Amino acid sequence: MLRRAANGAQLLRHVVLFKFHDTASQTDISKIEREFRALATTKVPQVRAFESGTHIGKENLNQGFTHGFLLSFDNEQDRDTYMAHDDHKAFVKLQQGIVEKKIVMAFWGK
Repeated sequence: MLRRAANGAQLLRHVVLFKFHDTASQTDISKIEREFRALATTKVPQVRAFESGTHIGKENLNQGFTHGFLLSFDNEQDRDTYMAHDDHKAFVKLQQGIVEKKIVMAFWGK
């Protein structure tokens, strides 16, 4: 089911995929997961919805990316507010030494 913004418009989807360093401990990874959820659900009110999960595919096409996050916004202004938020900037710094690579993309859900 497609979620829609309050005005009935489609939602802006913001997808983030993480590949962790081989040296990242489970404690480090759990901290990233916990902080991302807090960022999206309590710290930045412009985030309309948040989902996360770990890779379960059997195709071996994930290229080492194991964790996925999906944030939804009503509009680009809300997404930009999230990106510029001090707590988001702190979260990006927290990833240093833990996250090896990330993919970030955004699109309007159809």
